[in-house]
Amino acid sequence: MQTVIRTYSGKGAKELFDLLEERAADVEELLRSVKGFVGYTLARSGDGGFSVTVCQDKAGIDESVEKAKDWIEKNAGNTGAAAPEISEGSVLIHLK
Repeated sequence: MQTVIRTYSGKGAKELFDLLEERAADVEELLRSVKGFVGYTLARSGDGGFSVTVCQDKAGIDESVEKAKDWIEKNAGNTGAAAPEISEGSVLIHLK
């Protein structure tokens, strides 16, 4: 399995996470459509937040990053949030 963490901070990040929380059903539908989807977590931090996506393989991670980017451009572009810092890696332990 593979994972990606997208961290959003700075100008517009709080507003982005307010919108993501309001549109949680849309976000869930979007991510569940990713091939090889395993799990997703969205969490707030002090000035924004981060998401953690787990997929069966790198292709799923790449698809999730692209879908998230497209969704934000179409639905949250007015927040002014900067592109996220992205960290990817192989899952060593995954607990449910």
